[in-house]
Amino acid sequence: MSDRRRWSPTKIESKGTAQLSRRLSVKRMHSGIFIAAIISGIGISACIPDKELYVKYPQLPKRQSPRPATTGSVPHQQIDVDAVPEVNAELFRRAFSLPGVENRPSAFSLPGARGIWIGEEVQITRPDQIVSGREFAHIHPDGSLHASLPLDRALEANEAGWVESQPIAVQLGIPGLVMIYTPQTLEELETVLQLVVDSYNFVTGQNLTVSDLGSSQNVP
Repeated sequence: MSDRRRWSPTKIESKGTAQLSRRLSVKRMHSGIFIAAIISGIGISACIPDKELYVKYPQLPKRQSPRPATTGSVPHQQIDVDAVPEVNAELFRRAFSLPGVENRPSAFSLPGARGIWIGEEVQITRPDQIVSGREFAHIHPDGSLHASLPLDRALEANEAGWVESQPIAVQLGIPGLVMIYTPQTLEELETVLQLVVDSYNFVTGQNLTVSDLGSSQNVP
């Protein structure tokens, strides 16, 4: 197991604090998506396989809520954002209805975060895109999440206002690792769950849809 998979939040923070200034440029090329990342003056490049360019995702709507302020560092958190209790309950109920997942304390986030852990009965096809163990995403106490997405989907979600890059995502070798902002309404929750499903499909090779998670219960 690599050092990356053994990092604790404290170790990740210590490695990431000095690397907050970064410039990321992305160019689509015939051979895939080429990432040229400059982090603290060090050049890093990665190539995403061609097949990820041809996955068809449901189009994401523009997020109507303003982007929240975030720390922009590790630990990567929103600032002064609270979960909406009814919406958060639905987030947990439906996210943890994904096939074969377990609700565990997060293996690499702050205390109180809940890891969406893939059980041993489900095959993981992209273990390199998971930070720790079989936890492909986690939910913070404020209702935001971290999850790994295919890079092209992460870029689309960022453009639509739903996510931002985890500050040391490229350094970790997971360029599509993002924070998904807290859903404030049931309508926003549908898009957030779409991104959770996209992440699950990405690391398992499955082809689930949000409808597989059922629909949100009526909230008074």
